[in-house]
Amino acid sequence: MKKVLIAMLVMVIVGSFAFAGGSNESAGSAAAAETAAPVRNADKPVVFYNRQPSDPVSGEIDMTTMNWNDSTFYVGFDAAGGGAVQGQLIVDYLATADPAVIDRNGDGIIGYVLCIGDVGHNDSRARTEGIRKALGTWNGSTDPGSVQEGSANVGGTTMKVVELEGRAMTGTDGSTWNANAATDAMSGWATRFGNQIDMVVSNNDGMAMGCLQASNYPAGVPIFGYDANADAIEAIGAGTLTGTVSQNVDAQAAGTLQVLRNLLDGLTGEDVWTKGITEPDQYGNQISAEMVYLPETKALLAQNTGVNSSNWTQYTEGTRDAGIKQTDAPTKRVLLTVYNSADNFLSSSYVPALRYYAPLMNIDLNIVQGDGQNEGSCLDRFTNTSNYDAFAINMVRTNSGADYLSRLQY
Repeated sequence: MKKVLIAMLVMVIVGSFAFAGGSNESAGSAAAAETAAPVRNADKPVVFYNRQPSDPVSGEIDMTTMNWNDSTFYVGFDAAGGGAVQGQLIVDYLATADPAVIDRNGDGIIGYVLCIGDVGHNDSRARTEGIRKALGTWNGSTDPGSVQEGSANVGGTTMKVVELEGRAMTGTDGSTWNANAATDAMSGWATRFGNQIDMVVSNNDGMAMGCLQASNYPAGVPIFGYDANADAIEAIGAGTLTGTVSQNVDAQAAGTLQVLRNLLDGLTGEDVWTKGITEPDQYGNQISAEMVYLPETKALLAQNTGVNSSNWTQYTEGTRDAGIKQTDAPTKRVLLTVYNSADNFLSSSYVPALRYYAPLMNIDLNIVQGDGQNEGSCLDRFTNTSNYDAFAINMVRTNSGADYLSRLQY
């Protein structure tokens, strides 16, 4: 009887240890499973940049796209404010100009031609509006040719202002903001309008520099661009470009990455758009330039400044934001699209800034670039999304946000 009781006691003890061991193993497995559980693509951070999701006709912001999830934001610059800055830059120039010099044919009219980047792009629309409002040629539309007679103070004299022609610069391949198209357009304008052209204005530096490449560009005619690209800054220093607008590419690039970093680190609410931006983040980094957050469109915007012969040396190439330093943040992988590998601003300014700041924030970027014409050139490479922790999207068409997000549904 004793032997039986002893044997039963041993079995109970062994069983208890086995059960306890099984419970620990199960708990450990559950914890491991919980730790290893992948984040759904639909829940990952998404930042649109440079090309704000919007309707190409009305310019209305696509809030359906922007509300994809709580971690969807836009980082860019103040488009409307930038248009106003460009317009003011031109007005200030005219205010100090000699009417007898700038009015090349002496007809009492300041005639200008306008390079339009993309009639369906909200940044282009904002710049066209800002230019026309400043010169009084605005009649409520950003369409080519939809203008009225304006006026401006030219060296203390009020003179008529006429937009001789505004044209969307579309390349033979269908790409917009095309510098080669601007060269051809300028060549035709110089032949057609002759000394009626007193000024040239462009929605970006790439097209302005394209105009200067025209063999018959009228010498000495002032020309204004937008972007503060390195070659444009050099041209201002050389006296061939009159002025441009800095949309603060370093703040935009660092801002795009900072918002992603904040989201990847689990920050929520206002911490997403303040940490590392208006106040230091947990790593001690803070963007130096002013940025403003618009909650109604979930947009973080860099501010613009005018650049001319008086301050161009402040914008020379090679200056980076000293407020961003190397961190020990955990490395995260980000898939980033660029709508057009040939875009002057993105290729020469934005992408190099991204490549500088990403390693400092321990963000491993995979950059894929499109052709600026076909959405598929970017979208077809927006693949293997489960391999990435977050996404930064620059679309060919501003109303294509849903096409990218459809690939992140699961």
